[in-house]
Amino acid sequence: MANHKSSIKRIRSNEAKRVRNRYQAKTVRSLIKDLKGTEKKDDALKDLPKVLAAIDKLAKKNVYHKNKAANLKSKLMKKANSLSK
Repeated sequence: MANHKSSIKRIRSNEAKRVRNRYQAKTVRSLIKDLKGTEKKDDALKDLPKVLAAIDKLAKKNVYHKNKAANLKSKLMKKANSLSK
């Protein structure tokens, strides 16, 4: 157990950040799964900007590495553009 006040506070804040990051990452994973399951190009292109913005936010907060975010975005754009109308 930590002895210093600052280390006790750090433990609390780290736990809060971990829970928040997990929630946000899970939300983005769900958005990605929904987008990948879409069959219509119009629906996919409509939802794509929202998903890409969410991925960018996680990359900015270092929840996702910037290269992982770039790879995800690239794959999603390829998927959305390859769908038939």
